[in-house]
Amino acid sequence: MSNRNHHPIIDEARLWRTIEELGSIGMDASGGVTRLSLSSSELQGRAYIKQLMREAGLDVSEDAAGNIIGRLHGERPQEAVVMTGSHIDTVIHAGRFDGALGVLGGIEALRAIKEHGMSHARTLEVVCFTDEEGVRFGVGYLGSRAMAGDWKPEWLSETDAEGITLAEAMKAAGLQPEKVHSAARSGSDIHAYVELHIEQGRVLEHHQLPVGIASALFGHRWLEISLKGQADHAGTTPMPLRHDALSAAAETIMAVERIALEHGGVATVGTLRMVPGAINVIAGEVIFSVDLRHEDASILDAMALKIEQAAFSHKDSRGVSATVRVTDGDEPVTASGMVMEAIEGASGIADVGAMSMVCGAGHDAVAINALTGIGLILIRSREGISHHPAEWSSPEDCAAGAEVLLHTLVALANGQ
Repeated sequence: MSNRNHHPIIDEARLWRTIEELGSIGMDASGGVTRLSLSSSELQGRAYIKQLMREAGLDVSEDAAGNIIGRLHGERPQEAVVMTGSHIDTVIHAGRFDGALGVLGGIEALRAIKEHGMSHARTLEVVCFTDEEGVRFGVGYLGSRAMAGDWKPEWLSETDAEGITLAEAMKAAGLQPEKVHSAARSGSDIHAYVELHIEQGRVLEHHQLPVGIASALFGHRWLEISLKGQADHAGTTPMPLRHDALSAAAETIMAVERIALEHGGVATVGTLRMVPGAINVIAGEVIFSVDLRHEDASILDAMALKIEQAAFSHKDSRGVSATVRVTDGDEPVTASGMVMEAIEGASGIADVGAMSMVCGAGHDAVAINALTGIGLILIRSREGISHHPAEWSSPEDCAAGAEVLLHTLVALANGQ
């Protein structure tokens, strides 16, 4: 545990105020925050981020994918930039820290560097990426993938729960969907990327440390599974004659849990929809999502294959057919040794206790890894709670993470 004898450069009170202010945008009466990508509340949050960037003395721009970029010019502007960032879109009924800390901490770090006149050869950028969570349209990392040149035009036809397409939402936000590909940047343009994020787990709290240095990030596969049986009367259809899609789904979902345990990964069924969904009607169709994660790509693929086999196994036993669609996915990512070394050195400068660890959550760093070496600074989460209104990291830990980020950015900006 650090004694924190180092005199911090980060303004803890100012950072915390911005966390509270952004957290109030999209917050409901129970304290949950919902800022789905390109919704009215998220657009309000974007306006707030642009305002903060300007107050910090940064040059502010927005690319064709809607990524908001704050730039602090360096002494050698012709050299590749050092980038930090995250996102401000949330899951439904979320907390205040996931994504937001990385954007707000990045702005605060650049603001402090400017205020203290700290020398940095390379230009520094903080980016607020568009739609990291993927909750609204079913595809995540939209802004960071566009920046990495991994944009797929077919995503524009994906719809939200109200039937609004991504293209329609982008147009409503003042963006031009047909030009998103122009947000792509070259790998030679970015020297390194480092992201500040809450851990969203219990490891750091268990070790009583404020900061973690990610050595790798889990890869993921998102599946949409549809099981089709036959909708029948609940009272007049004998049990042996039923083609119950929900019973088949229940067995498949239990298989998802078993397969994750057998392979040392994690798997979550996050959404489930029944058709027709009436109390006195046997389910004719059930559609559900599966989120798979593992740090080994081959094992991740094996998990996905076994779950697909489980879904198809009900054709003969229950007369239920299946379709399985991969809606999203990313390979596991190993952090850059150069960036990890910079974070470790920055932790020493900031007098903050830190440890190396694997990151189980996905972040925009996964997409940006296609352009440059990446690293993550993780900070302690109380009881590991995330994607929930009870999500919490202390003002001290948020400031400690931002302090480590600041010194990491300076080291990378002045390094080879």
